[in-house]
Amino acid sequence: MLSAPKLLTDPFLQLPTETSVRVVWFSEFDGDGHLVAYGENLAQTVFAKTTQLSRVREDQKSRVGEQIEDGQIYKHPVKRNIWRHEAELTNLTPGKRVSYRVTSVMGDGKTVSSSIFTLTPSPPPNVPLKILLTSDHQIKPMVAANLQKVVETVGRVDVVWFAGDLVNIPDRASEWFDDNRGNGFFPCLQGRAKYAITHEGRENIYTGGQIIQYAPMFTCIGNHEIMGRFEREKSLVDEFKDTIPRKFARKFYGEESLDDKSLNNKSLKNNSFNSDTYEEIFTLPQSQEGGKTYYAVTFGDVRLVVLYATRMWRFHTTENGRKGKYAEPEANLDNPENWGYGQHIYEPISKGSAQYNWLKSELDSLEFKQAKYKVVMLHHPPHTLGGNIVPAYTNPVQVVTSDEDGRTKEVHYEYPKEQDYITQDLIPLLEEAGVQLIFYGHSHLWNRFVSPKGMHFLETSNVGNSYGASYGEKKRKHIPKNSDGSADVNYVETGDPYGLEPVVPTIAPMVSEDGEPLPYISSNEITVFSIFDTGSGKVSSYLFDTRKPESEAIKFDEFELK
Repeated sequence: MLSAPKLLTDPFLQLPTETSVRVVWFSEFDGDGHLVAYGENLAQTVFAKTTQLSRVREDQKSRVGEQIEDGQIYKHPVKRNIWRHEAELTNLTPGKRVSYRVTSVMGDGKTVSSSIFTLTPSPPPNVPLKILLTSDHQIKPMVAANLQKVVETVGRVDVVWFAGDLVNIPDRASEWFDDNRGNGFFPCLQGRAKYAITHEGRENIYTGGQIIQYAPMFTCIGNHEIMGRFEREKSLVDEFKDTIPRKFARKFYGEESLDDKSLNNKSLKNNSFNSDTYEEIFTLPQSQEGGKTYYAVTFGDVRLVVLYATRMWRFHTTENGRKGKYAEPEANLDNPENWGYGQHIYEPISKGSAQYNWLKSELDSLEFKQAKYKVVMLHHPPHTLGGNIVPAYTNPVQVVTSDEDGRTKEVHYEYPKEQDYITQDLIPLLEEAGVQLIFYGHSHLWNRFVSPKGMHFLETSNVGNSYGASYGEKKRKHIPKNSDGSADVNYVETGDPYGLEPVVPTIAPMVSEDGEPLPYISSNEITVFSIFDTGSGKVSSYLFDTRKPESEAIKFDEFELK
C-alpha cells in the first residue's frame, strides 16, 4: 500500500500588502491541485500556482532519508524533485487576523492538509510590532533551541528579518526541508525541528518555533545563498566554492556580448555564480534594478531597505590546493579558468553602481523619509569584532608575478582598506539620510556599535555557533599581507578595523576571566536573538545557555532608536 501523502513544509507567509498576503508551501509531488481555505469557517478558497525548483539536489554529504554517513546513498549530486505552491489571498482587512489552511491533492485523489494557522496583511502605521532579527542559521547546532526560546520568551512575533546565510549549501535540498539531523531551515522556523543538544550526558531535544506560519519573513542575500559554476564539480560543496566573477565567465566562455544583468541567460549564470534556489524559494519585494536581490519595503512604522552586500568567502592560505583570499594555489597558476579570483564581490555597491544609485533614489523617496523607523539590512558587517570583516570590502587587486619566460610565478590579491565600499561609500550616505539602525550578520557573534552621530550597528548572528571575536588579548590570526610578504599596516589585530568602540551590553554583559564586562558574545554554548519592538522603539537582545536547558532566556542588552 502507498503511504499517505505528506507536505514537505507547513505553509509560510510572504510579500504582505495592505490587503493581501502570499501563502507558500512545498511538496515532493506535483499533484492535481493545491489550494488555501481561509476566513470565517475557512469558507473562502483560492488555488495555488505550482512551480518546480530547478536546481535542488542531494549529494555525498547530504544528511537525508537513510543517508547518515558521507556517500552512503548519493555518490554524486542527484536532482531532487520538489514543487512549490503559492496562493495570493486578497481582500484582507488590515489588523484583522484570519484563519487559513492549505490542502494539496494527489493525482489519485488523496489529499493532505496542514494544520490551521492565522495570517494578517501588512499592518498600518502606529501598530506596535515585535520583529525578530536573526541570521546565519546554516543548519548549525543551536538554531532549533534559539527559535524555540524566541517563542517561549516573547510569544508570537509579527515579522522576521533575516540578514543572510539561511542554509549552508543553497542547492542542497535537505538543508532547507528535511535534514535528518532534525535542524533544517524550515523545520526550525516552523516548530517541526527535532535537534538534540547533549550536555554532561543529558540529551535535550529542541523543536524550534512556529514562527513563519504566522509572520512574514524578509531576507537578504549572504554568501551562502550563492552557488558557483553549475555541474562542473563532483560535489555540491565543491560547486558552491567554484564561483568566478561574471567578467571572467564572459571572457572564458565566449559571452562577451552579455552584461552582468543578463541573469535570464542560463549559460552566463552556469559559468559564474547564481542565487537561483534562494530566489525560487522566496517571494520578496522587488526593485526594478535589483529584482529580489535588493529592495525596500514598508511594514507598519518601519521602512526596511535590504541590500545585496556579500562576496565569496575563501580560506586565508592556499594550503591543500585551496583558492585563497590572498593568492592562487601553485597548481592552478597556468590555468586562469581555475583561479578563484580572491574574495570577489557578487553585486557592486560602490559609488556610481546601479545598486548605489537605486539606494540614493530610495533614500530620497517619500516612503523612506516619512517612515518613523529607517532600517538597513545587509549581510556583510560594516563594523564588527569578528574575523569576516577582514580584508576590506573592495574588489581584489590582482598582482601577477611572472618569470623571465613569461610564465606565471605567483598571483597575489590585495584589498586596499581606504577603498572599502561599505565604510567609504555606503555609511556616509546612510547616515546623512537619517538611518537609525544597520542590521547584519556574517561573523557568527553578537556585538553592536554606535557612530558619533548616533547611528546604531547591530550584529546578532550567534544563533548556532561562533568563530570568535578579536578583543583584548584575542587577536586576529590572519592579517593581510602585501605582495612583498610584509604585513599590511592598515589592519588591526584586535577591535573593529574601522575605529568604532564596541558597546558593552546595558543590562547583563558576559564577563572575562578577570571579571571585566565584555562587549560581545562569542560562544558555542550560548545562543542569542534580538527583538525590535516598534511600540517602544527598543531593540532587546536575549541569551540562552544550552548548558542550562531548564533556564529561561535572559535579556542582556537593550537600546532605543530615537
